Amino acid sequence: MNNKIEKILIIYSTTDGHTIEICQHIQKLMTDTDHQVTMLNLIDNLNLEINSYDKIIIGASIRYGKHAPIVTEFINKNENILNKKLNSFFSVNVVARKSEKNTPETNPYLLKFLKSITWKPKHLVVFAGKIDYPRYTFFDRQMIRLIMWMTKGPTDKNAVIEFTDWQRVDEFALLMRNM
Repeated sequence: MNNKIEKILIIYSTTDGHTIEICQHIQKLMTDTDHQVTMLNLIDNLNLEINSYDKIIIGASIRYGKHAPIVTEFINKNENILNKKLNSFFSVNVVARKSEKNTPETNPYLLKFLKSITWKPKHLVVFAGKIDYPRYTFFDRQMIRLIMWMTKGPTDKNAVIEFTDWQRVDEFALLMRNM
């Protein structure tokens, strides 16, 4: 019987905070007597030494079709270590609200991102995000409403709509904990 406590890192990049909510949910489900889960914001921890972790999960949101450049920077800087660890990458984006675009094989933003890096995550997942029009700046609200209008999504400037399938998040967390 192995009594070693497994150290898991969840490091994230978020635009409006919903990715943090998903990471907190994952952290809660993964933490138990055998798993120590640390959750950190990538912006504050770009130079973090990750070698001491057994598993590494990277979560990143999309804005205007792209993950933040810091995500690519972190991955490129740590690719050799990531390849030696159990790892996962998840993308949070609103296009994943559509069933035909909510898998790693069909999500255009994740596919585009994977073509831009050489790292090949061992596990990939896509979670649908959240629209929170009242929280956005005037410019972002107008741009996102335009994008939603073009893609037949919600455009009510007062709407707050969460598309996240929390059961999928639960399944991912338990899978990663038990890997």
